[in-house]
Amino acid sequence: MRIASRFAIGIHILALMEVYPEVEATSDLMAASIGVNAVIVRNVTGMLRRAGLVRTRQGVAGAQLAKPLHEITLLEVYRAVHAVEEADLFALHEKPHPACLVGNNIQKTLEGVFTEAQQAMETRLAQTSMAQVVTQLRVVAAQRAA
Repeated sequence: MRIASRFAIGIHILALMEVYPEVEATSDLMAASIGVNAVIVRNVTGMLRRAGLVRTRQGVAGAQLAKPLHEITLLEVYRAVHAVEEADLFALHEKPHPACLVGNNIQKTLEGVFTEAQQAMETRLAQTSMAQVVTQLRVVAAQRAA
């Protein structure tokens, strides 16, 4: 699964736990809200757990937030679901043809631009907390209900 999908699913999972604290956050319940298979939810929840963002207990259904949402940035969620073997969001292709003017020079040409774009994205994500996301979610929900 692409990182962009896992990132959105991770945000969705954390928001569900905050918005519905009285409901046991099972993978089936979350999968129904997200619109994906429960296996995907379990995989992403595992990533969030390893990053210290949620707590789960062996043999017990449901997950809980490991810390308040105002302490969790979108950058933390992004990094939690970003597999080490994956390239950053802006990745260069692997084997351009070295005898081609474009192929031989495109990677060096784009390296700086891609690095700066990745850094700008990460800076922006670090400035947004999950609490802010949930606050905005509630504003949007209220507007749509009106």
